[in-house]
Amino acid sequence: MPPAIGPRTQLCGVILHPAGHTRSPAMHNAAFAALGIDAVYVAFDVPPATLVAALAGARALGVRQLAVSIPHKEAVIAHLDAIDATARRIGAVNTVTRDGERMVGANTDWLGVVRALERETVLAGRNAVVLGAGGAARAAVFGLLERGARVQVLNRSRERAERLAAELGASGSGGLDALAELPCDILVNTTSVGLREDASLVAAEAIPKHAVVLDAVYDPPHTRLLRDAASRGARSIEGKWWLVYQAAEQIRLWTGREAPIEVMGAAFDRAGEL
Repeated sequence: MPPAIGPRTQLCGVILHPAGHTRSPAMHNAAFAALGIDAVYVAFDVPPATLVAALAGARALGVRQLAVSIPHKEAVIAHLDAIDATARRIGAVNTVTRDGERMVGANTDWLGVVRALERETVLAGRNAVVLGAGGAARAAVFGLLERGARVQVLNRSRERAERLAAELGASGSGGLDALAELPCDILVNTTSVGLREDASLVAAEAIPKHAVVLDAVYDPPHTRLLRDAASRGARSIEGKWWLVYQAAEQIRLWTGREAPIEVMGAAFDRAGEL
């Protein structure tokens, strides 16, 4: 049942393109209900060409908080009133919260990554490999470095990987074929590969048997990468947990309250059954 909407109901949502796969509304609305917050969260399909207009509309409508997803995490920065220090260091924004008349950018993705990984392993001193070089990759690299891991960035475009590594202070970078040659305790896919096809960026035999593998793709829950990891004996973490933990931090940013993780996780699962 959709949440009741009244004259005092606060509007929140997520901007992304395409929007058909997102489970964020289910998670946030379940959290709002559990916390007794009079708010509703909806998904807005915003192609890149309409980003500026969408943000203007959010201002006019008094939207209290927007999550920012693919492909807007870097482009949105130029259109906000302020960016917090962490988001500025990462170079990507996944959360916009209204502060009076200002729209302020933040990044909770990095906490989503590290808290999901910390379900299975300690990060300090580990060798991590991040696949991708977009906004989610920037958050993953930042979070792993913050937790004391050594990080290599691999991407189809070696130049983008090199640039990201240099900007954030990762220890190295390269093309995707370099995985088999690198020490790797933790492997994080930040790309959308696996979302619409049964595919992976890396060969199964390149995944170390002792590694912990996290995939940002959450639908399907068991992507090709995670199945390959399991076949190698590696531990795998579904993208669900990245999404849940970053969403919980978004709620804390807006309301100052701790979000109900288990409630949000259950709502995530139910949304996948629809």
